[in-house]
Amino acid sequence: MGTLSVSVPDGLREQMIGLEEINWSAVARKAFEEKIKEVEFLKNIAKKSKLTDKDADEITAKINQSMAKKFKGM
Repeated sequence: MGTLSVSVPDGLREQMIGLEEINWSAVARKAFEEKIKEVEFLKNIAKKSKLTDKDADEITAKINQSMAKKFKGM
């Protein structure tokens, strides 16, 4: 099995040290696996998509406008 180093902020590291009963390698491994599954799923959807880059840009702009209105009203 390979080894990977992960940098975390000092405060987070201290909290992790305080929870020594947790296998942080297992937590990280699970998070990596889940993220890979998520990205592969999204890539598979995108591969089947018939949207052009222009279509995607237009949808993105509409979503951004909608979200801006939503959070402005809060």
